[in-house]
Formats: sequence, structure tokens, C-alpha cells
Amino acid sequence: MSALTAAPTAAPPRSAHRWVALSILALAQFLIVLDASIVNIALPVLGEQLHMGTAALAWVITAYVLAFGGLLLLGGRLADRYGHRRVFLIGTAGFVAASALAGFSSTSEMLLAARALQGVSAALVAPAALALLTQLFPDAKERTRALGVWGGVAGIGSAAGVLLGGVLTATLGWQSVFFVNVPVGAIVLIAIPLLITRDGARSPGRLDAAGAVTVTAALVALVGAFSAVERVGFLHPLPAILLVVALAFGIVFIAVERRTPEPLVPLTVFRNRDLALGNVVMLLGGAAMVALFFALSVYMQAVLGYTPLITGLSQLPLAGALVLVAGVVPSLIARAGVRPALAGSLIVLAGGLVWLAFAPADAVFLTQLLGPTLLIGIGLGGAVVAATQLGVDGVAGGESGLAGGLINTSQQIGGAIGLAVLGTVAALRTAALEADGAAVADAVTGGFAWLFVGAAVLAFVGAVAVAVWPRR
Repeated sequence: MSALTAAPTAAPPRSAHRWVALSILALAQFLIVLDASIVNIALPVLGEQLHMGTAALAWVITAYVLAFGGLLLLGGRLADRYGHRRVFLIGTAGFVAASALAGFSSTSEMLLAARALQGVSAALVAPAALALLTQLFPDAKERTRALGVWGGVAGIGSAAGVLLGGVLTATLGWQSVFFVNVPVGAIVLIAIPLLITRDGARSPGRLDAAGAVTVTAALVALVGAFSAVERVGFLHPLPAILLVVALAFGIVFIAVERRTPEPLVPLTVFRNRDLALGNVVMLLGGAAMVALFFALSVYMQAVLGYTPLITGLSQLPLAGALVLVAGVVPSLIARAGVRPALAGSLIVLAGGLVWLAFAPADAVFLTQLLGPTLLIGIGLGGAVVAATQLGVDGVAGGESGLAGGLINTSQQIGGAIGLAVLGTVAALRTAALEADGAAVADAVTGGFAWLFVGAAVLAFVGAVAVAVWPRR
């Protein structure tokens, strides 16, 4: 089935309350996004109680990221093959079970296994949920509004992780950052079968096992390579070896897909120029966004001396702006078009990041941080919604799970690359300033200034790509 089909060919899953169903799907997406950041604040306490060293603690994050990023394409294709609703429910049930297992963990091995299972489950949930959204809202205007809700909820999850992680860890212990997923996930499992009564038509044929194995290996190696850079640096042989492995599996994957009559990822899907552009922009935006949230949280705590709770509260204006804009941008897209809205959002994001780069080591929040973070929230809100719409528009119903997997994979790969590259740039700049005799706080601030400027460059490159990319 061609990815260039203008509208879903299968009847959408029936739901008498589509907007309620959307809120439940968005709740599941919120859990997945939240889980990528909420654990960070709990790591010190968790490590002390489970006797985990720094290297082992890094794997608490890496185990989730590797499984999630590496299996997203396979998860999307499984949803197309076996039913979006079915795979979504299986993934949600797995995520709830893995979260409970993580909360009950008494050893590091048990926790790491649970985190990997969380990542596997999330890789099923994310593309299936986005596919269900596109089929629940076949009308272009309604779909744009729905994606606005989707983007706003995802933004809340990114920013809320720091705040909720600090509050839950301080009041209920590190286990609570995992247990909080259980009742919320249970609501999703109960509500979705009632709101979405059946699946749409499934893709026929066999699952491309060779393609699934090779692309998963390539993505895991790629995410692992850039995750390793954060731990050991660019000069260590491990990232280079993993990059070579990723390249080798990627070449094999392309060769397999060219010869397979029923490929996991039909390469013709990239003839859809909107889909290709949406993924390129999401790759760049994911790189800028993940590096930003990492640096902003560290800057507020390590340089400005904020507590985790105050850090979370300080990021609420950014999250609020993101949510409000995500709700407004669908109207802007309806009037001006998705590409102008996306380009404008990326330029606003770049402007906010450059402004933030001028924040000093003794910045006052109201006068020197509030403005740029609000501007960043506005840019991110518009960019996430518009890029996601480009990535799923014009895709056949039988390939909507694939489209969801692609756009989520682009964001995850972009995040891994952005954090590794821009984090290294910040570290090198900090070291250079310290060698020149700068105070530690000033040196760290100077390093993060380069990171923010680098993220702004990525956003600007995305805006240029939108302007010059050929239209469908």
C-alpha cells in the first residue's frame, strides 16, 4: 500500500467520544515522555539505596533509551500488522507491569531489567497511539487540533518530569517515580476499550523479520553510540565502534528492504516529501530540545543553586507557554499553512535560545530567564505540533503506525545526537574557560551558552529546510 495515499484507506476505529479518547491516548503519551525525565532526579537516592555506582546509574537511563529508540520502527509496524488498538493496549499493559516491577526492585539487576521492559513497552505504545489519533480524526482541521492537544501534553511531560521527580522523591521515596505510572496506566487500560471499540483494517502479509532485526540493531547501536559519547567522550573507541556497527546494519537493512516484497519500512514512503521534511525537522528539533532541557536543569541547580523543586517550578512558564501555543497553533496552521507555521515557530525557538545564551552566572529569574524561556516554549509548542502533522499527513491507514514510529524515532535519535554533540561542545568550552582562569560558575555558564547557541543553530537550520524543501 502506498504511503502517498491522500487519506486513510481503512475505516477509522469507531469511538462515540473521540475527544475523550484523544485525552486518554495523550495521557499514555504523557507517561512515556514523563518517564524519560522523572527518573533523573531520583537517581542519587536510588543509587545510594541499591548500592549503584555512577556507571550503573547511567544504565538506569540508557536501558530505557536504547530499548525505546531502537524498537520504535518495529513497534509501529507491529501496530500496522496486528492492529493499532491491540498493540497499544499490549504496550500499555507491559509499561504498567514494568513500572511496578521497577518500583519493587531490590537489586540493580532487577531495576535495569524493568527499565528495559519499560522501553520495549513504550516503543509499542507511542507509534500505535499516534496512529490511533490519525484514524480517529480523518478530517484535516480536526486532526490538526488533535495534534495540538498531543503536542501540548508531550510538552507538559518533558517539563513536568523535573518537578514531579523532585516532589515524589522527597515525599514518598524513589520508588514513587515508578509507582505513579501504575494507576494512570490502569485508567488508560480501562478507558480505551470502552472508547475505541474496534481496530481499523490491518496491513496484510507477513512481518519482515530480517528487516526488523537489522533496523533494530542499527538503531540500538546508533543510540548507544551517542549515549556512550556522554559517558566516555568522542575520543574513546566505543562510540566509533558502535557507529560502524550501526552503519553496517543500516546498509544491510536497506539492501533487505529493496529486495523484500513486503518490507518493514517501504523506502517509497520517503517519496512523501511532507513526511520526509517532518522527520528531518523532528530530528533537528529533538536534538535542540533534549540538550536544552538537560542544560537548563543543570544550569539552574549547579550554577544558580536552585533546589530540584524550585528548578521544576522555574520551568513551568516554559511548559505553560508550550501548552498554550500547542492549542493555538492549529488555528494558525489552518489560516497560514503548516510550513509557514513550522518555519516561524523554529525561528522563534532559535531566538529564545540565543537570548538564553546571554544569561549570566548570577541570573535573576524574572528579568533574565523568564523572557527567553517563554519564547522557547512558544517556539517548541508550534514546532512539535507542525512537524508531527507533516510527519503523519498523507499516509495511508495501513502505514500510520509506521509514520508514528518514524516521527518518534527521529525525535529519539535527534535527542541522543544533540545531547552528545552539544554536551561535548559545552564541556570543551567550560574546560577552556577554566584553563583561562575563569571561576567555575562562569566557566559552566559559558559552556552552556555555547550549547544554547548550538541548539539555536539547529532550529534555524530546520527553518531553512522548511523554506527550501520541495513540496508534495
